[in-house]
Amino acid sequence: MLELIELKKELTITNPSTGATIETLSETSFYEASQLINEAEKAQIGWAKTPIKERAQVFYKYLELLKNSKEELAKLVHLENGKTLSESIAEIEKSIELTEYACSLPQIAKGDLLEVSKGVTCTTSYEPIGVVANIAPFNFPHMVPHWTAPNALMLGNAVILKPSEHVPLSAIKMKEMLLKAGLPKGLFQTVLGGKSMVELLCENPTIKAVSFVGSTPIAKIVYAKASASHKRCIALGGAKNHLIVMPDAHPEMTANNVIASMSGCAGQRCMAASVMLAVGNCDNIINLMITEATKVIPNKTLGAVISKFAKEKIENHITLAEKQGAKILVDGRGITVTGKENGYYVGPTIIDHVTSEMTIAKEEIFGPVISIIRTESIEEALQIENDSEFGNAAAIFTQSGRTANETIKSFSAGMVGVNVGVPVPREPFSFAGWNDSKFGHGDITGDASILFWSNLKKTTTKWNPESKTNWMS
Repeated sequence: MLELIELKKELTITNPSTGATIETLSETSFYEASQLINEAEKAQIGWAKTPIKERAQVFYKYLELLKNSKEELAKLVHLENGKTLSESIAEIEKSIELTEYACSLPQIAKGDLLEVSKGVTCTTSYEPIGVVANIAPFNFPHMVPHWTAPNALMLGNAVILKPSEHVPLSAIKMKEMLLKAGLPKGLFQTVLGGKSMVELLCENPTIKAVSFVGSTPIAKIVYAKASASHKRCIALGGAKNHLIVMPDAHPEMTANNVIASMSGCAGQRCMAASVMLAVGNCDNIINLMITEATKVIPNKTLGAVISKFAKEKIENHITLAEKQGAKILVDGRGITVTGKENGYYVGPTIIDHVTSEMTIAKEEIFGPVISIIRTESIEEALQIENDSEFGNAAAIFTQSGRTANETIKSFSAGMVGVNVGVPVPREPFSFAGWNDSKFGHGDITGDASILFWSNLKKTTTKWNPESKTNWMS
């Protein structure tokens, strides 16, 4: 394990909309992190013995605090992440939904009982695994921690949350509100830091499970390190989501959905549309997309990207695509907002005549950019989608039920949609992709997450001395 040495630095939290410093915080030292993990381990012993219905009472109170603080929490997300206020409110509403699901776990994770033979019963129960760690990304500073922490805590575990160093304020506020709701002290801890802190969480023997959300390269590293330390791990990586558009697609609905999917949260979400596979003649829809893109206004309906580095990276991808022969229909480079000239804005960008060999068709851009690849057939479009190393989301736009159903079966993605630009499942359906978009088994949310955050105990009981001896004796 990493040596417990003092190695602290300052974390400067920047408002992406203005480039101004919001706050300066100290990184958590290895010693401090280890102390917090030890506190969590001690607190978890009593929490595990608390009946799940009593644990739920804490989360009912927390749910009310979330509802009553929705606007305040949204402003904090807007401030540290740069997404629009309406998008920030939607993020808090999703956190509320996730917490509602956690409150229902006494009814869902109740186990089973069956009399398997005369006088013999078998039961199952979900037991806590101990201290778990959540490593969260910058793009949803409030929602992603709620993918994991409420369920893990409700199932009797203690949680160590490491937010992105870009956006720690929502995580700190989350801890404050959980304590206010009555969560025992020590059960939910936040640690601040970067790569070294991630390594510590993956290697610390007290931590029994790790969840991660971020880019694919880092997801691979986290999964390898956590697994090497004999922890269970689910690491969600990046995406290159394909939307197949058929000539019979509803023009206005399709154009609106594709642009909204591409530009929502400034394209900084793993479910964003990245590549549009236009089958046959879709020029009428593409023209409508251009019109829709002009309605997406930076600082009004389009938020900032997270950093100056992110802005430069996205713009460099657009420039490279142009050099490789693609046609820029709507150009989001060089955007500045009056009064916020130092903000990190990239405008909506539509790139046509992209080929599957181009860099922009293969790499995750994580910005408000949609690439259009024109194909002659749906088979060609599906082959391009299937060839992607990622497998987070895919969708088809068509008015043909038969075409939609056949395409759904052929997509190589964990979350698919029909006439839906962002096919995110709602609770209790779980979130996770396939291929290089996910490492580990199971899903991170919903019903499928219960087995990740708990150990399944099976108990066989016999109260029948008259029964003859058999293999169960």
